[in-house]
Amino acid sequence: MIQYSFKRLLSLCLSLAVASIVIFAVIEIAPGDPASFMLGINAQPDTVAALRSELGLDESRLHRYLTWIGGMLTGDFGTSYTYRTPVAEMIADRLWVSLPLALYALALSTLIAFPAGIYAAARRGKPGDMAVMGATQLGVAIPNFWFAMLLVLVFAINLRWFSAGGFGGWENGIWAGMKSLTLPAIALALPQAAILARVMRSALLDILGEDFMRTARAKGLTRRQALWRHGLRNAMIPVLTIIGLQFSFLLAGAIIIEQVFYLPGLGRLVFQAISSRDLIVVESVVMLLVFAVITVNFLVDLAYALVDPRLRSRT
Repeated sequence: MIQYSFKRLLSLCLSLAVASIVIFAVIEIAPGDPASFMLGINAQPDTVAALRSELGLDESRLHRYLTWIGGMLTGDFGTSYTYRTPVAEMIADRLWVSLPLALYALALSTLIAFPAGIYAAARRGKPGDMAVMGATQLGVAIPNFWFAMLLVLVFAINLRWFSAGGFGGWENGIWAGMKSLTLPAIALALPQAAILARVMRSALLDILGEDFMRTARAKGLTRRQALWRHGLRNAMIPVLTIIGLQFSFLLAGAIIIEQVFYLPGLGRLVFQAISSRDLIVVESVVMLLVFAVITVNFLVDLAYALVDPRLRSRT
């Protein structure tokens, strides 16, 4: 297990190194100069040059890349061009919104999908199975931003159970923060729960056809007992893959939901930074999100090895 983990960790480090180069290169070749954008079209060339020197944009790209990476390794993400505040502080403030939102949505998605997928697999071809599959098909088809606006209309405007947008802040208590994140989390969770439930059902049905499941049935176990005792663990590998991908999506891809609910999260920060050509913020946030995605995949690989020890000997 130690050797397997070391190989995966080495792969993680190489992936991060390649990702940092790609992120820096793509953002650098994007059109538009931050200094010119900040000063406006009527700015004098010498003023623009002075601002570029102040921001460090007159340095070579290699020097700026090495400075950026070296700073990130020590926790210094640089200073925002627009707000003139440390990027690390901006990310930390927004992360306390995006990370709980992603975990909240993932928890809701898992709590909905697991029972639904198991229930459908245990009643294959029966009305319960068809009802679950119909509901998941609807969940996959509905765009989450449309569902988010529907939630606002019903629960915020008509019933007035929740606010229509904004974030209550953790300083006002956990309940205030969780209440602010509930509608966004539901909007993110239900489409993901539909996907996860379908994967869970398919994985369990595949397992039910295996020889060891037939042997368990032959020894006197009912279909449901065999499913719970032997099938669920063996069906977890594709499910873990989806859960890992979903967490990465929920953390990095919630920008539309954050815009709908006016949440001060990482997605909205990236959107604002791109609009203002704040390159250092874009680079740092995107690199952080890539790190989160790759780390989650690393943890999923380790979970694979724990669920199925045979995978350790194949790598």
